Amino acid sequence: MVIKKYANRRLYNTSTSSYITLDDLSRMTREGLDFRVLDAKTGGDITHAILTQIIMEEESQGEQMLPISFLRQLIGMYGNSMQAMMPSYLEAAMDNFRQNQRKLQDSWGATPGSDAFTKITETNMAMIQAAAEAFMPPAGRASRAAEAQSAAAAPTAAAGDSELKLLKAQMEAMQKKLDELGK
Repeated sequence: MVIKKYANRRLYNTSTSSYITLDDLSRMTREGLDFRVLDAKTGGDITHAILTQIIMEEESQGEQMLPISFLRQLIGMYGNSMQAMMPSYLEAAMDNFRQNQRKLQDSWGATPGSDAFTKITETNMAMIQAAAEAFMPPAGRASRAAEAQSAAAAPTAAAGDSELKLLKAQMEAMQKKLDELGK
């Protein structure tokens, strides 16, 4: 589907021969519709800029999804030697998140401690740890590994229960948000 953006900032859907808004593009994206946005004058592909604009508007209108620390780290990656790797890494991370989301929804009835619940948790933790290590300076990795070892050496049943309750509460909040997005 091709959307043309005119100098007057209007967006024109060539498939339906009608003008649309950024909200319409946001809805189309949520529905999984694939589109390209072209500058009507130059013919250049401006899809990236339009999608970024949608994210900025979403972030300013409601509950923010992107934490400030993530945004700072993302900005810090521009000009970094790792910048070229970031798009494919973020895409893979989002794909992994969506797969885990589906698995979680499929096994929502699974209780903590079940194989499905454990595998999803382990996958997510491994991915978070790999991401942290990829962006942490080598000295930070060593001290982080020492912290992880000492933390793993002294777990208590009470701490495990409270972490499990916290994880369950977070998953319920995530499911609520996913249900709201699906509507």
